[in-house]
Amino acid sequence: MTTSAAVPSGPEGAITSDGTVTDRLVEANQGYAAEFTDPGMDARPVLQVAVVACMDARLDLHAALGLELGDCHTIRNAGGVVTDDVIRSLTISQRALGTRSIVLIHHTGCGMESLTEDFRHDLEMEVGQRPAWAVEAFRDVDQDVRQSMQRVRTSPFLLHTDNVRGFVFDVRTGLLREVDPA
Repeated sequence: MTTSAAVPSGPEGAITSDGTVTDRLVEANQGYAAEFTDPGMDARPVLQVAVVACMDARLDLHAALGLELGDCHTIRNAGGVVTDDVIRSLTISQRALGTRSIVLIHHTGCGMESLTEDFRHDLEMEVGQRPAWAVEAFRDVDQDVRQSMQRVRTSPFLLHTDNVRGFVFDVRTGLLREVDPA
């Protein structure tokens, strides 16, 4: 599936059969830009916090956490897993842009719980090249939050690892449940 695939027409606000998802996004941006006023912010988050979360479309992080534009850095990937690239982003967030706290958010019903490293093998068989990255699938969401917290806390690149907390977001209730790091 690509973002430029044709999408059938639907209810009001949906794109037409000859438009694409990307066309809809560009059109929405034009409306946004027409009303836009520069908030006068810089790249440093007001709350000095970075949030690492899953890319799942059901997670509206700003709404769920009561955040406003400019409050935090948001880093998202499949599973909300702390990978080398997440450490890279957190390092820049802390060392160049002043964040001090890190919040990790996984969620219930994550698609990463149904994958295995076989996904990577199957991809290699299909395209003829083994991905350089690991799938980072998991079976136990709490344990994966603990592993992600440990990766942050032991990174030599991060300056501030004393305020790292991990949570599981319940996609049915909208509530966060904190995970004990032990």
